[in-house]
Amino acid sequence: MAQDKRYDSGDAYDVVVIGGGPAGLSAALMLGRARRSVLVIDAGHPRNAPAAHLHGFLSRDGVPPGELLAAGRAQATGYGVVVVTGQASSAARDGAGFAVGLDGGRTVRARRLLVAAGVTDELPDVPGLAARWGRDVVHCPYCHGWEIRDQPIGVLATGPFGVHQALLFRQWTASVTLFLHTAPEPTPEQAEQLAARGIAVVRGKVAGLDVTGDRLTGVRLSGGGVLAVRALAVAPDPAPRSDILTALGVTPTAHASGIGAYIAADPTGQTPAAGVWVAGNVADPHANVLACANSGSLVAAAINADLIAEDTRQAVRAYNAPFSAGAQARNCEQVMGDRRHGLAGVVHPDDS
Repeated sequence: MAQDKRYDSGDAYDVVVIGGGPAGLSAALMLGRARRSVLVIDAGHPRNAPAAHLHGFLSRDGVPPGELLAAGRAQATGYGVVVVTGQASSAARDGAGFAVGLDGGRTVRARRLLVAAGVTDELPDVPGLAARWGRDVVHCPYCHGWEIRDQPIGVLATGPFGVHQALLFRQWTASVTLFLHTAPEPTPEQAEQLAARGIAVVRGKVAGLDVTGDRLTGVRLSGGGVLAVRALAVAPDPAPRSDILTALGVTPTAHASGIGAYIAADPTGQTPAAGVWVAGNVADPHANVLACANSGSLVAAAINADLIAEDTRQAVRAYNAPFSAGAQARNCEQVMGDRRHGLAGVVHPDDS
C-alpha cells in the first residue's frame, strides 16, 4: 500500500522529488531501486486529471490516469520511497543541499532536488470551454483522435499552430472545420493545403459552445449561428509549475514552437542551478505520459550517478584525512612493512 504521510521537520533525503505524476514517480522508482532515500511531494493535480483514460502508453492503453498513478505510488513505495500529499511551498540552498518547505510549516532536506511538477494548461477564454476540457475539448490527436474518429471536429485557432492542428486532425475524420477565432489569416500556401484536404475555414470569433445531454454539439459564433461539431481541438498555453525553481534562480524559457514555456536543462535533466534537475512536462510541455515517465527514469539515473560521484569524492577525502583508517594503514606500511602482519621472516626469510 502506498505511503501517504506527514513528516516532522528536519527529515533528510538523498533526493526530494516535487511532483507525483508519471515523471516524478518513475524517477522515484528508479532512485528507490538504487537504494536512495527519496521523498515525493505530490500536490495531487495531474495535468491529465480531466481525461477519463490515457492512451498511447504501451500495456496501459485505456487506463484511467488515477489508476496509473496509484500503481506508480504503490510500486515506488515498495522500494522505500516516501510519498507525501501536499504542496512544496519553498526551496532554498542549505549548505551543500536544499531545505524544502511544505505547506503546514514542515521542512525537509535533500542532497538533490528534482522538479517534476508539470504544467498548467492555460485555455482560450471561450465561455463553456474549460468545463469540457479533457472530454470533448481536446488538444492531442494521438491522445484523443481515435475516440472522436469519423465525427465532425472543430479546431479553435488562437495562433499559426491552428492550421497545423487542423491538418493533423484531418487524419482521423473527413469533417474538420478551422475556426480562425483570434488567429491570423492563413497564408496562401496554408489556404491551399486546407482546401486540398477539404477543411472548411470559418472567420470571426467563437462566442461559446453548445452542449446537449452532456455532449458537445456545436460551436456558437459571435456573429450568430451555430456550426455542428462533436469535438473541439484547442492549443492550450502550457505554463510550467516553476515557482520553486524561480526561487532557486531558474526561470522558464519560451518554447520554440511559440506555444508555452519550459525549463531549459542539459540532456540529463540538470538545470543551470547545481543540484537541481527537471523531468517531464516542466522540461518538455509537449511530451505525452509515456515520454514523461521515460524522462523521469533517465533523469533519475543521472541524479544517482551524480550522487555516486559525490559519495566517492567524500570517501576519498575521508580516506586521506589525518588519523583516518586509510592514513593509519599507509603510515603503518611505511614504518613496518610486512612486520605489521607478523609476517617478518615468512614473506622475507632473510629479514632479521
